[in-house]
Amino acid sequence: MGPRELLCGLLLLLGAFFALTGAVGVLRMPDFYTRIHPAGKVDTFAQTLILGGLLLVAESPLVGVRLALLWALLLVTTPAAAHALVRAAHLDGREPWRAPDGAGAPTGAPDGAGAPVGGGAP
Repeated sequence: MGPRELLCGLLLLLGAFFALTGAVGVLRMPDFYTRIHPAGKVDTFAQTLILGGLLLVAESPLVGVRLALLWALLLVTTPAAAHALVRAAHLDGREPWRAPDGAGAPTGAPDGAGAPVGGGAP
């Protein structure tokens, strides 16, 4: 196994690690808006690492070009889709979760839990 294959394996493992941490981040966040962050940003980075690893061991230039085009497509569409989802939720009136005064984010809070924006003790 040469250095190219070792670097490929390292990039694939790092990509899988970041994809897993992004999935855990989606599960741990308290509401829709904060869940979009790991889904959009971390997954884009994980996809970049995985496709970079695959690009290192591409058998032909055509496969390399296809992987590069796929990477460019994902790099543009994933953040754009996350932005469109957040904008649609905002226009629909979905309010972000706010921690009660003096409290941190609860673990496993359901979507939409917590006080509304500007809310708090009267």
